[in-house]
Amino acid sequence: MVQPERDQTRVNERIRVREVRVIGADGEQLGVMPPEAALDIAREDGLDLVEVAANSRPPVCRIMDYGKFKYEQKKKGANKKTQSASLKEVKLRPGTDQHDLNFKLGNARKFLMAGDKVKVTVMFRGREMVHTYRGREQLNAVIEQLGPIAKVESSPRMEGRFMSMILVADREAVAEAKRAEEAEEVAEGKSEEATGEATTEAAATETPDAGEEAKPSS
Repeated sequence: MVQPERDQTRVNERIRVREVRVIGADGEQLGVMPPEAALDIAREDGLDLVEVAANSRPPVCRIMDYGKFKYEQKKKGANKKTQSASLKEVKLRPGTDQHDLNFKLGNARKFLMAGDKVKVTVMFRGREMVHTYRGREQLNAVIEQLGPIAKVESSPRMEGRFMSMILVADREAVAEAKRAEEAEEVAEGKSEEATGEATTEAAATETPDAGEEAKPSS
């Protein structure tokens, strides 16, 4: 079983060096001192001594609330992941032909494989509003086609003259699809290499020996 990654940051008693350069809670320079003395200062304010630059000579430590610091770092990481998944949009019409639909599905698949969300929208005009069921049929077809790598985050619904839904990537399925594509590329590369070698061997077999060409006919 894979063990969770252990926090490697040295804090408080885990800082075992002769001396450290200390930065106070407000960013002030407190100078160089033994870590025990720095820890005493930190504990007077109910804070921690945290090593922030282990490779410096001497190592640099800062007085802070380490629990709060870790929480803020985790929060920033979560926000960064959320922001990296942008929302792309694919627009359809009730009368979109199969060729155009396949092209747009290809784009939607690329977006999902990149980890983006995809908003699929069917736009209605004039009397097309009487046949909104066609839009739902199209969206259901999209779900069926992209289902292996996507999940429905927001089900199809009408908003004025638009019917839309939002798909998100199924991370495990996307990872599996990428592995399958890589394996296929490797297999194709080996196949082309084998074909090239076979062609070279065939050409060498068909080429007459220079000595044989030089023999006079009897």
